[in-house]
Amino acid sequence: MKLLLIRHGQSEADLLNVYEGRADFSLSRLGREQATKLAQFLITRYDVEQIIASPLKRAAQTSEIINSVYNCGVIFKEKLMEFNNGILAGMDREQANEIYPLPRGGRPLTKAIMHGESALEFRQRVEFAYHEIMDTYKEAACIAIVAHGGTINHLLNILLRNDITSPFIFTTGDTGYHEIDYNHEKIIVRLLNNQRHL
Repeated sequence: MKLLLIRHGQSEADLLNVYEGRADFSLSRLGREQATKLAQFLITRYDVEQIIASPLKRAAQTSEIINSVYNCGVIFKEKLMEFNNGILAGMDREQANEIYPLPRGGRPLTKAIMHGESALEFRQRVEFAYHEIMDTYKEAACIAIVAHGGTINHLLNILLRNDITSPFIFTTGDTGYHEIDYNHEKIIVRLLNNQRHL
């Protein structure tokens, strides 16, 4: 199976300099252009059979633009949503950092931010989504997952069998994607954060 892990395009939150997470902002005009360029790039290179996406607007809109060239349909999975950052969602970054500073040494893995989820709960949620997707689509030749930076970081660490304490952080730019060849015996990472389409 070929697996494409795709981050959404630029959102309106990026322009406002606010924390996003579960704040549900739409794609910006640039974000829609990025997604359109990505769709045109992917269709010439990959035979995507199914698109699976987070239902948050920025990922949903990106997935729908990609689906406009594939016409294979989009399945939305809540477990692919970005980290639930609770009270920080939608807050101005500077203001949030003043009112809710990170504890010295960082927040413990098991401690949730107010009205949010802990880092451990986030990882477990993404891991559940990963196993559910891989079991459901194990016969597919190529699937695309459209999600968020934090979600994709966890998916890559899960694929590489790194636990939650792993020091590896995989960043993904706007409409960047990672290409992985996957089977039960071997995982080959072909591309990381490919943005050649932009």
